[in-house]
Amino acid sequence: MIITIIAGARPNFMKIAPIIEAIQKKQSEGVNIHYQLVHTGQHYDKNLSASFFEDLNIPLPDLNLNVKSGTQAEQTAAIMIGFEKVLADNATDLVMVVGDVTSTMACTIVAKKAGIRVAHIEAGIRSGDLSMPEEINRIVTDSLTDYFFTTTPQASKTLEHLGASTDHIFFVGNVMIDTLRKHEGRFKQHELWQRLQLEPQKYIVMTLHRPSNVDEESQLTALITQLTALAKNYPIIFPVHPRTKKLLEGLSLNFENLHYVAPLGYLEFNYLVKHAFAVLTDSGGITEETTVMHVPCITLRNSTERPETCTLGTNVLVGNNSDKITNAFEKLVSGDWPKGTIPELWDGQAAERIINHLVEIYKL
Repeated sequence: MIITIIAGARPNFMKIAPIIEAIQKKQSEGVNIHYQLVHTGQHYDKNLSASFFEDLNIPLPDLNLNVKSGTQAEQTAAIMIGFEKVLADNATDLVMVVGDVTSTMACTIVAKKAGIRVAHIEAGIRSGDLSMPEEINRIVTDSLTDYFFTTTPQASKTLEHLGASTDHIFFVGNVMIDTLRKHEGRFKQHELWQRLQLEPQKYIVMTLHRPSNVDEESQLTALITQLTALAKNYPIIFPVHPRTKKLLEGLSLNFENLHYVAPLGYLEFNYLVKHAFAVLTDSGGITEETTVMHVPCITLRNSTERPETCTLGTNVLVGNNSDKITNAFEKLVSGDWPKGTIPELWDGQAAERIINHLVEIYKL
């Protein structure tokens, strides 16, 4: 059996690492299972892609589509054209896509039109917000997927309600937490730790990249101004996503406690998160990591496709509502933040469950 694994953006790399390791383990046991890794090139900043292969010990991709930047339509089209050629030239039994980025949707469409089965890792999650490109990617991908691997029972129920066969839905846990658990002992300080004289639980980490937060100058200005004011006693470390950097270059948002840094590698970024007083983010994946590491997380979004991080974990949604942001900070500094628990099967074994299911399905 040959599995073609798709990676296109930073979150994908964290998810494919344990899957590749689980495949290699089966190979060592004599199972006839193989993979080829296709990097679409959707993220091309070194710290958003290449460094992740180094940090997570992922073998270099077998093929790279080198798509790079563009509009949603331009990226989708370029990925589809490139991946169609890959499938024409390379035999495969299954295409595996992860998450909800443009590459996930585009490669799913191409695979199904070529008559190849698709397995979706992180299937069934929904935010209910169609203004998010990722939500559209999820809906399209799950409408075509053959095998659904879910992170929570709720995601499995969502798929059942949409008519997916229960025989093809597998609740396996969260592969991103597999990676977190494996590498937690390898997290390392970035040079900025010493340069800024940071101390555990005495600084805040912030990431912003959603269009609702960063695509409009007045909104981004108001948001950063309020956050830096509320966090006045804490340095804010802000690794700047390429999308956000373009807008920031035209603004003069300079505050004494705000420190802009280039995108960080996986090990360095998660060292900062693990030891932070809190995290401010509009990322879905980071809310999962903060939940597992029991770090308070204020999410600058109105909806989430990961509700378990709020109901069970350490995450609170505030959108860009000024009053909600203020209230969240008041709870944070007063010590009244929920401690949180870890969701079921977020135990570091999800990838092994996925590959075990595929071995059984394909009777390897």
